[in-house]
Amino acid sequence: MRRTLKALVFFAGLLLAWEAVCLARIWSPVLVPSPVSVGRYLWEAANDGTLGSATVVTLRRLVLGYCFGLAIGLPLGLLTARFKVVGDTLGLLALGLQTLPSVCWVPLALLWFGQTEAAMFFVVVMGTIWSVIIATENGVKNVPPIYARAARTMGSSGLHTWLRVLLPAALPFIVGGMKQGWAFAWRSLMAAEIYVTILSGFGLGHLLHYGRELNAMEQVIGIMLVLLLIGLIADKVLFSPWERFLHRRWGTAK
Repeated sequence: MRRTLKALVFFAGLLLAWEAVCLARIWSPVLVPSPVSVGRYLWEAANDGTLGSATVVTLRRLVLGYCFGLAIGLPLGLLTARFKVVGDTLGLLALGLQTLPSVCWVPLALLWFGQTEAAMFFVVVMGTIWSVIIATENGVKNVPPIYARAARTMGSSGLHTWLRVLLPAALPFIVGGMKQGWAFAWRSLMAAEIYVTILSGFGLGHLLHYGRELNAMEQVIGIMLVLLLIGLIADKVLFSPWERFLHRRWGTAK
């Protein structure tokens, strides 16, 4: 409760400072709109359904691509950790491609799939899969070797050791990689929505792009605030509770 109160006081101070800067006319209102104008845009966009429909479209694309990336990245990460030849090839490739900026996948997706939902899906998957592979590999390799030796002395071997011992022990690290993959997928989708125009569904990235085209700075900042809010909610609701639970359960909490 105290942390929540401190956060509310901090953000209230930021809003007051923002409003003070706007009232001082240090910059043009076209460049730095007031919190009132940003709030008015968000209220109008919410009332006419634009904001809600764009949020639903964006989250649908994000969840589909992210889940598909997880379904591919987790088993590939296990293979990378299990077999040295896979680690020396696929692991090295994943490490290199993770450093590639997400926007670099957009031209490739446009050339392969055109202005379609498949292009969006491809970019999100590419933003997710590599960080998940690396996190899974590192998580399994960071499991103390004594776990596997103790399991073998009790009769475990092969696939049973991997699924019942090593994978559960690596879960805290894997969840951290899943959160990182979510962040990369989010950034990838925003880059895709800014550059890929699909008439069948306008997402938050499209609203951000059209705000820039129309010089509507209150729209740009408003959509950025919505993106920030969604990211915070996803972290606090989806990932942080699981991270805390797993670290407590496995005794790795500080």
